[in-house]
Amino acid sequence: MLTNIIYLAVFIILVFVLSIAVKAITRGVEAKQTLKEEKNLQLNKVENESSNMEIVNQIKELKNLNNKGIISDDEFQKAKEKILN
Repeated sequence: MLTNIIYLAVFIILVFVLSIAVKAITRGVEAKQTLKEEKNLQLNKVENESSNMEIVNQIKELKNLNNKGIISDDEFQKAKEKILN
């Protein structure tokens, strides 16, 4: 009888420890996924910023060409619309 009680106590403790372990593993996996998503968002933000800077630089170059008289106002507008689309 005493051995059955001891087995039951050991079983209950084992189930408790396993449930804590499963919770910890689940939280770790969720944290890793969250970090991965944040990193992807940061990379996308950097890519968007560099893309935006490239567009701005292209428009500045077109404006310089327009100011120098190399391209007309109409050509400048068409080229700008093409870059922005």
